Amino acid sequence: MYYVLKKPIITEKNSMIAEQSNTYAFEVDKMATKTDIKKAIEKLFNVKVRSVNTLICRNRSTRNRTGTSKVKYWKKAMVRLADGEKISLFEGAN
Repeated sequence: MYYVLKKPIITEKNSMIAEQSNTYAFEVDKMATKTDIKKAIEKLFNVKVRSVNTLICRNRSTRNRTGTSKVKYWKKAMVRLADGEKISLFEGAN
């Protein structure tokens, strides 16, 4: 169950989305399904999940001193919680 969630994505844009629409972003395993993500969030944080949206973030080239390199594909999950639910992990991010 814990292999599904890799890390939370805490950025300024995601903080605004969390305040406005109660939606939180996580980096998840590429093979995880929406139901796997929903079960993992509900069990780990003891909250009720309303919906889960997933997207694949494609690789891109980055430049550094030695030339170019590619960032690998990763999967992002946008988790919307039920009304009145909060994840305390994101509260200090503002």
